[in-house]
Amino acid sequence: MRGTFPVVQQHFLNKEESFMYDREARFPMEDTRNEARIEYTEKGMTQLSSRRCEILKLSKSGAVLGIATQFRLPHNFYLDIPSARIQMIGCLLKRVHANNVIEARFLRLLTDRDLNRIFVYSTHPNHRDRTLDIYG
Repeated sequence: MRGTFPVVQQHFLNKEESFMYDREARFPMEDTRNEARIEYTEKGMTQLSSRRCEILKLSKSGAVLGIATQFRLPHNFYLDIPSARIQMIGCLLKRVHANNVIEARFLRLLTDRDLNRIFVYSTHPNHRDRTLDIYG
């Protein structure tokens, strides 16, 4: 006795693919310790809120952030890194862990110059010997 299985026809709408999340190369995360600020809108578009955080790991395409207190974070927010003078990095919330650690994806890739500037101002021991190239 044969079982009947539904036949799935191949169609271009069966698999939805985006360049940012499906085909992009994964960049390695590097340990860092930078102070940062999360900015997002509350209650529609009427109120801009800001919370402090710490960048624990960083790559060109994402970051792992540690927050001091639990709060409701929207799916889209901005990340500011005041010490490196980098503002308004658009982020998308990927995962929230129970120990107040969140994973975020950047909406655009960080340049090598921005990464170097962030690592120069890091307090992590791995980045102690980094210097800022003011001519480059």
